Amino acid sequence: MMTEPLQIGGIALDPLAVMLGLAGTVVVLLAALLIVFMVMLGRRRTDARAQDEQMAELKVRLQTLAEASNSSHSQLQRAVNERLDRISHRVGSDLTTTAQRTNESIAKLHERLAVIDTAQKNLTDLSSNMMSLQQILANKQSRGAFGQMRMETIIKDGLPVGHYTFQATLSNGKRPDCLLHMPNNEAGVVIDAKFPLEGFEAFRVARGEQEQKEAGRRIKVDVAKHIDDMAAKYFITGETQDNAILFVPSESVYADLAEHFPDLVQRAHRARIVICAPNMLMLAVQTMQAILKDVKMREQAGLIQKEVAMLCDDISRLGDRVGNLQNHFAQANKDIDQIVTSSDKISKRGRKIENLDFEQSPAEVAQSQSGPRITRGPEQAERRSQADLLAGE
Repeated sequence: MMTEPLQIGGIALDPLAVMLGLAGTVVVLLAALLIVFMVMLGRRRTDARAQDEQMAELKVRLQTLAEASNSSHSQLQRAVNERLDRISHRVGSDLTTTAQRTNESIAKLHERLAVIDTAQKNLTDLSSNMMSLQQILANKQSRGAFGQMRMETIIKDGLPVGHYTFQATLSNGKRPDCLLHMPNNEAGVVIDAKFPLEGFEAFRVARGEQEQKEAGRRIKVDVAKHIDDMAAKYFITGETQDNAILFVPSESVYADLAEHFPDLVQRAHRARIVICAPNMLMLAVQTMQAILKDVKMREQAGLIQKEVAMLCDDISRLGDRVGNLQNHFAQANKDIDQIVTSSDKISKRGRKIENLDFEQSPAEVAQSQSGPRITRGPEQAERRSQADLLAGE
């Protein structure tokens, strides 16, 4: 059956040719699709094989990783167990050491507590003694006896017997606590130990400013009166020195006096009275002891001078004897030099004899030929040899 050609624009197309062309195109497309499908199927197979290989490799890696993880876990567990064992051992050792140290510390603590108990007991005893001392100081007579005792102890420890007198009676009937006897001087130094301490005790325990002022006013009145009384009673021309000592039995009281009441110290100086604490009195006693030693040295100066003169004579005689001994040594050295010279000559003669050096001079040969021959005996020859040896020939 014939078909009419198709008119598209000005071009006439054969339907059969168009269909064949379309069929060829479809076939080509199908072939291309088949080729693409085959290529894609090949790629998928290749990808599948690659994926299988990767999965196998991944499986191997996972197995290796699992084995390594198991091994690491075992090692970690072993290390952890060892570390725990060491830590347990160390903790046990540390606990033992700590327990020992704790026991030692507890023992030392018990010892220290015992020492503290002893110290507390001593403090209790000291407190009771301080209360007793406070009671003593509260009583004027007891306080005076306490100051007298301290002063007497310092004087007795520092000065020899005979250079002090306790409770000496002066020409005016007054009795100072101590009278120091100065060397080469009949006038002594008066020491008074009855220092007024009531005001200082009140000054120390004063709570307010008003109480402190009242205590200070009382101190000034009492100390000034005591200074004036000492100046009136203890200064006697020819019997006592122009200066006296007012002894304060406490260093703290003397410090309070010097710090808070310098006007009283100046007043005492103007009255020629020296206020001394125990340390200052010790220094004054040591100074007096040095003066006594110096006086004794001066008293023995004549004897020392005589002994020195005799010592000089002995030294002079020793010098003469040393000179004589030196002369003897010089003469002995001279004799020894002569003996050495003779010994050298004898040695030379002995060497000559040993070498048979008996050559005669020409004159001796002529004399022996012309003169008569004298025969000497052995004794004469020996004597001649000895004479030659002694003469050094």
